[in-house]
Amino acid sequence: MQGVSSVFSCRAPPQPLSLHRFPFKTHTPNLHFPTTTRPSFLSVAPTTSPRKFLCPPPNGKYLREDYLVKKISAKEVQELVKGERKVPLVIDFYAQWCGPCILMAQIIEMLAVEYENNALIVKVDTDDEYEFAHDMQVRGLPTVYFISPDPNKEAVRTEGLIPIQMMRDILDNEM
Repeated sequence: MQGVSSVFSCRAPPQPLSLHRFPFKTHTPNLHFPTTTRPSFLSVAPTTSPRKFLCPPPNGKYLREDYLVKKISAKEVQELVKGERKVPLVIDFYAQWCGPCILMAQIIEMLAVEYENNALIVKVDTDDEYEFAHDMQVRGLPTVYFISPDPNKEAVRTEGLIPIQMMRDILDNEM
């Protein structure tokens, strides 16, 4: 029993190893490259100039003035859907921070040039119209709705980056 009691004795735990007790240096200076005092990053004022934009950030109804595809609000989309149309309505739900949405914007713009008089193509920013995007069950970006002018036909919904030929097929065959 004496061997067991010595193992479980109440001794203080060993102290952690401290580097302050070592009498030697852990780093030797490099004599080939003399060291200078380094400036503290906290004390140095930033030397960067303000960011210059290549073009002004988007504001208003268009993403750019020369784009055919308009950015509209949820209320305007509801008016378009309920109103009388003779052409299909294409609604692109996007976000400015979404990489695939930026690629899809180029495809949508090309489609708008091709179908200028045969389809009405609009964009809805999901960050600005969060509740409307939620009501339209937008779960992934980009999401595109194709709504026929015929109220008896169902809308077609796509999610993710889709090729332009698929969009042409939907507009030509299913609307």
